[in-house]
Amino acid sequence: MPQTNKARASGGSSGEVSGPESGEPPPARAEADQSDPLIVKSPSDPKKYRYIELSNGLKALLISDLTQSESNKEPVAKEEEDSGEEEDGDSESTNEDSSCVRKCSSEKQSAAALCISVGSFSDPADLPGLAHFLEHMVFMGSEKYPAENGFDAFLKRHGGSDNASTDCERTIFKFDVQRKYFREALDRWAQFFIGPLMIPDAVDREVEAVDSEYQMAQPLDSNRKEMLFGGLAKAGHPMSKFFWGNAQTLKNEPREKNINTYERLREFWRRYYSAHYMTLAVQSKETLDNLEEWVREIFIKIPNNGQPRADFSDLQDPFDTPDFNKLYRVVPVRKIHALTISWALPPQGKHYRVKPLHYISWLIGHEGAGSILSLLRKKCWALALFGGNSESGFDQNTTYSIFSVSITLSDEGFHNFFQVIHIVFQYLKMLQSVGPQQRLYEEIQKIEASEFHYQEQMEPIEFVANICENMQLFPKEDFLRGDQLMFEYNPEVISAPLRLLTPATANILLLSPEHDGLCHLKEKWFGTQYSVEDIPQEYCDLWAGDFPLNPDLHLPAENRFIATDFTLKTSDCPDTDFPVKIIDNERGRLWFRKDNKFKIPKVYARFQLLAPIIQESPKNLVLFDLFVNILAHNLAETAYDADVAQLEYMLFPGDHGLFIRLKGFNHKLSLLLNLIVDHLANFSTTPNVFSMFIEQLKKTYYIILIKPDQLGRDVRLQILEHHRWSVMQKYKVIMTDLGVTDLMDFVNRFKAELFVEGLIQGNFTSAESKEFLQYFIEKLQYKAPPAEPPVLFRVVELPQTHHLCKVQSLNKADANSEVTVYYQVMRFENEKRLRTAALEH
Repeated sequence: MPQTNKARASGGSSGEVSGPESGEPPPARAEADQSDPLIVKSPSDPKKYRYIELSNGLKALLISDLTQSESNKEPVAKEEEDSGEEEDGDSESTNEDSSCVRKCSSEKQSAAALCISVGSFSDPADLPGLAHFLEHMVFMGSEKYPAENGFDAFLKRHGGSDNASTDCERTIFKFDVQRKYFREALDRWAQFFIGPLMIPDAVDREVEAVDSEYQMAQPLDSNRKEMLFGGLAKAGHPMSKFFWGNAQTLKNEPREKNINTYERLREFWRRYYSAHYMTLAVQSKETLDNLEEWVREIFIKIPNNGQPRADFSDLQDPFDTPDFNKLYRVVPVRKIHALTISWALPPQGKHYRVKPLHYISWLIGHEGAGSILSLLRKKCWALALFGGNSESGFDQNTTYSIFSVSITLSDEGFHNFFQVIHIVFQYLKMLQSVGPQQRLYEEIQKIEASEFHYQEQMEPIEFVANICENMQLFPKEDFLRGDQLMFEYNPEVISAPLRLLTPATANILLLSPEHDGLCHLKEKWFGTQYSVEDIPQEYCDLWAGDFPLNPDLHLPAENRFIATDFTLKTSDCPDTDFPVKIIDNERGRLWFRKDNKFKIPKVYARFQLLAPIIQESPKNLVLFDLFVNILAHNLAETAYDADVAQLEYMLFPGDHGLFIRLKGFNHKLSLLLNLIVDHLANFSTTPNVFSMFIEQLKKTYYIILIKPDQLGRDVRLQILEHHRWSVMQKYKVIMTDLGVTDLMDFVNRFKAELFVEGLIQGNFTSAESKEFLQYFIEKLQYKAPPAEPPVLFRVVELPQTHHLCKVQSLNKADANSEVTVYYQVMRFENEKRLRTAALEH
């Protein structure tokens, strides 16, 4: 699939005026709380916006959200969070903002984010990681609020959170807090940029925090690939720098070289943390006039040094080197085979209105008939494909844009990886020969426009972080839409980067555990083992010529899942605050709630197919995992059009049943559900597909066992649940001689005896919703189980004392530890606390 993109453009002028020491008055306005008419927002967005520029050069977007507190964001399903295995693929995340509880809360937070146009590209050569280190150090107290980490403590006391990140050319700070503490929080937070203490005593302590981040990043293959790839840049280009920083670069080596890290930190802060480099976004349930008064009073005190911002745009073609167009074999941490083909292109941010890379990635990452992945799946060579540009600072900045095709290979695909590469090059040649297609561009344009028109409200902290960065990239009218919409079709702009995606300019990175012992080079910072070799001459000759195209590769057909009817339906039952049962019998139960609040033409549907057979043995659990993975594989091609048309679906193997989640515009959602149920009813597989997923599931279980957090979770649930099969037991089963017959016997038994429970919420009538459950019953023809499955899956009541369980990590190469603290609160205690809280309020 195409990567989720956020367009980038360089921009912003450098101010030359220093701000006064006290707040500046707002300009006179003809109308109180007037919003900015030039800022284009979604028709479904109830918030009001105002853009202001302070006399010190700081630019701010004020966001007033005076609507009801509840967000129209779907709550997270507990079953899906607690029950599943890690997904296949090479994506890794750290989930830094642990705000799940707040996301399900009815109370919206106030939030602010500030983006500075400086990042790791500006690190001095003798202090790698200094920009990242400074991002840490400004939290360590200020002249006005000198307590070290006082801001974090303030937020924790008042239900807030904060974070910061350093990219190549930008640094973002963000926080959220309860509304009544927002004014004080803004003042405390602004001191990071007005007068941070950064006392010398704190330097060594905070170096350890930076070093800890570096240590935690080391086992992640995505970080290791980036570090290896960045090292291919020309000498002197900032891409070749070590951005993370660690104890070696920020403490040990500076001491040996008599470098005063503290003084260099202050020097870096004075040079780059200047008001005219900054864009600020603040959101609260306050009037725009109040927000403007606060921002002008507080942020005018940030100094402006009058110097031009860092500019790297003259450093073009950083990867135009002999080392780039080669094959790099890498030993990964995870047991995966992965192929990444990359091209370094001229920077594309200025073309955000056309988004040429998004158009190309849409086609490269397509999974329907005629696509690269469709052909690779038929050959059982690949499990997943991602194409495009993530538009992080690593992938896109003012010096280049990366376009990459990343493929998770099967064992068979790994042994045929040159043929996999050839299929990618054939598809690119086909795209180049037919040229950009207006029909396809307008189809993508229509999908993106519908999603923007009916977009859901983001969590405030994520929204302001996104917007403050957009303010560095787009003109005012596009702050809210510049990263989402495709504004204008321009075949010349699309053709320019498309022509550059040739075999002669590609870099090939191949990850496989089979490379262990064969790679004798080691990357300096992450210790990644790799080897480098020329592309074999036979393939160089093949790709240099006019090679024939595979007839199975072609452009996608028209998408039948794109919604065109956005009518809001009239309710056929009384309004309720909570879902109500509209069907309840021995074979199923259906809950329903019509949306008459947010009034958007979307539906959320969830079904759980509960089956007693699943928990009979570890073997059944393994066969169930295989079943769900292969079912998703079978669906991938036919359901892909629904996926790109913003009809989301998810199949999930829970502990007691199959979870199906659907979400999107209601117009075509029933088509998608029927497609899923049809594939479920007619499930089949081949020996090749079965073998491919057996091998993949072995790797998935192995990855769970070697990751401390996943292993710890599995052990914790074994302690808490009355009967639970461990991942180790499942791993032992998957290593035995399972066959297609075992799987089909299990699937037939699974489908024979079920209880289906569902929830429909949104722009449907109750009559339409009943048809969903009826389709399950008619298509699957299942019998009811002897006893209705329990709704609540119980846990062991722990004795009233402390317990400590120590588990040794199975990955000796991972130095990280994981600590889980589990508190068990009895139901009567919960009820007592709730009653107490109600009396106090």
